[in-house]
Amino acid sequence: MSTKDKRMNRYFAILVALLCFCSTGAQVVTSIGEENMKIPRVEKKQEAKQVTPKEQLPEVDTTSVYYAYVDSAQLFIKKKDWSNAESFIVKAIQAEPSNGNNSLLLSNLATIQRKQGKLREALKNYNMALDMTPNAVTLLMNRASLLVELDSLEMASADYERVVKLDPLQEEARFNHGMISLERQDAATAKADFEEMLRYNPNSLLANEGLGFMHKALGNYAKATQHLSEVIKASPTVSLLGNRADCYLMQRKLNEASEDINNALQVDPNDGYLYLLRARLNRLRYENEAAKRDVQLAIDHGIDPAMAKEILQVAN
Repeated sequence: MSTKDKRMNRYFAILVALLCFCSTGAQVVTSIGEENMKIPRVEKKQEAKQVTPKEQLPEVDTTSVYYAYVDSAQLFIKKKDWSNAESFIVKAIQAEPSNGNNSLLLSNLATIQRKQGKLREALKNYNMALDMTPNAVTLLMNRASLLVELDSLEMASADYERVVKLDPLQEEARFNHGMISLERQDAATAKADFEEMLRYNPNSLLANEGLGFMHKALGNYAKATQHLSEVIKASPTVSLLGNRADCYLMQRKLNEASEDINNALQVDPNDGYLYLLRARLNRLRYENEAAKRDVQLAIDHGIDPAMAKEILQVAN
């Protein structure tokens, strides 16, 4: 492989780190909705039932200002009116600062703030929620994904590791921990994570996805293709098809690469990376004019011009 080939290979390897966070919805647990906003309530009885003091349940006044604010927040969440939803959650917490349900409210508040781009405020509220409920797996997953967004990979990795200790079967956390390790060039830890996933679940698609990215990053393109193909058979995505096409190109399997690129472009014709792959494919086929057109398409769809134009300079 020439020096230029190696340099281009490094360019495409950069995508592996990004795929950790965009190739599967499993990696980010940030859903908010009515089911996450509901707070357990014990309605007041019309007639008191005779029970012993030990059996007596504490009454919760669901007509209080606190619950009125929570109900209002839920209505605005349904409408995706994040600003008003945020406002009413804050009002609820201020109305009853010591309410035990505030961990849940803080979690939803943080997620709503993320949707508005208020990432630092969101992190602060995830932290406060976890101070109240330190072993809440969903909260840890939410905070970890936000830390990734903030490029705090070491702290995110620590959260994912904590989740795995609390729940060894939590595949998403172990997958993300492995992908962060791969980004930090710790292939041994990444491999251990993915193989442990297979030990728990021999048919794990996430484990095969992780191993596919790992082998691609290490330049083991045949093995990467094998693992990615296992995932694509069950659940094809644009990014998976793009990555397998890249591996096929590195193996000079041009027809297979072409098929993956075309299938991916049918799903997402606005993905600049796919045009860059097709430019490489056309370059390898000595179709230089077509390669030039695809390089321009890649640039038009957001690919760095210097990176894209290097395709035209790579020797066959």
